[in-house]
Amino acid sequence: MTTLSNEDKTSIINQHKKNVEYSKYNLEVSIIEENAVTSPDQEAIASLNEKISDLDKKLTALNAELASLS
Repeated sequence: MTTLSNEDKTSIINQHKKNVEYSKYNLEVSIIEENAVTSPDQEAIASLNEKISDLDKKLTALNAELASLS
C-alpha cells in the first residue's frame, strides 16, 4: 500500500504522460525525416507507426488510471 496522496499520484501520472508524449513526437519527427529522403524505408516507417500506436495505448492506460483517481 502506498502513502502517496491522489495529488502525488496525479503528478506522477502526468509526468509519465509527458514523457510518452515526448517519445511519440520524437517518433513522428523520425517519420518526417524518413519521408524526406529520396527512397524512404517503408519498413522503418511501418515500425515507427507501430511504436506510435503502442505509445497511444500507454496514453490510454495512463488516462484511465488518472480518471480512477478522480
